[in-house]
Amino acid sequence: MTEKSGDMTMTAAVPAGGDVADYIALLKPRVMSLVVFTGFAGLYLAPGTIHPVIAAVAVLCIAVGAGASGAINMWYDRDIDAVMERTAQRPVPTGRIEPGAALAFGVALSVWSVMVMGLAVGWAAAALLAFTIGFYVFVYTMWLKRRTPQNIVIGGAAGAFPPMVGWAAVTGDISLSSIVLFAIIFMWTPPHFWALALYRRGDYEKAGVPMMPVVAGEKETKRQIVLYSVLLAPLGMAPTFIGMSSWFYGGFAGALGAIFVGFCIAIYRETGDRYARRTFAFSILYLFLLFAALIVDKAMGLAG
Repeated sequence: MTEKSGDMTMTAAVPAGGDVADYIALLKPRVMSLVVFTGFAGLYLAPGTIHPVIAAVAVLCIAVGAGASGAINMWYDRDIDAVMERTAQRPVPTGRIEPGAALAFGVALSVWSVMVMGLAVGWAAAALLAFTIGFYVFVYTMWLKRRTPQNIVIGGAAGAFPPMVGWAAVTGDISLSSIVLFAIIFMWTPPHFWALALYRRGDYEKAGVPMMPVVAGEKETKRQIVLYSVLLAPLGMAPTFIGMSSWFYGGFAGALGAIFVGFCIAIYRETGDRYARRTFAFSILYLFLLFAALIVDKAMGLAG
């Protein structure tokens, strides 16, 4: 630190200790909120009963595990985060938190979430949670993200596992219904992230991340977005087709899916990025409403 006498003007690097807000930012709370909600949905929709306290512990473990993954991701991606406008102000690239501290924080939370899930809830759910964290860190972050434009397609599975973890917390197993919940999020992920990548293409180019718009171009990316949205629309209704939910949910899911397809077609037709931005925002609302409708459907006893 240097200090000018008289006016007390200081020039200094940002302290590397970080504060509470910085460590919360490491957890990627906006991403975590959707993960926690879908994880809770899987738990609530599962057949059987679970004590409310145990259910709360399970949801907490899912949240902590998701946050731990985010912290390790920020540690590993600190070099590319520093050159991307969207991520440049994260705690690690700005120096507010040391890379080693971010890694230790993420690893500690990972171990804690898995062990508590196993001891308090069940080892089937704990194993799925551990697999989810490992998949996000090793398969997506370290292997796929910097190597292939299919990074989101394959790596997106990590974000699709939480409903299965919640389901396993109640039942101790995996069923067709939990796989359907996984499949919905898995198919939703590419159009969701590619819409973002379209209007953040410059960021990914600077960072050398081979996202679809960078490698295949905008036209092919838009075509893929439409394709995935068309496949997603009927898949969103699958819970009704397998008897998991009623036609109240099925009709609502179908309408939401049609709107989502409409947004994606608008992306395909436009030359700017207005609808890419709108579609990215709507995609988050789409997934939230879809899982909320499943919860309401069961709460009202409409299925069966």
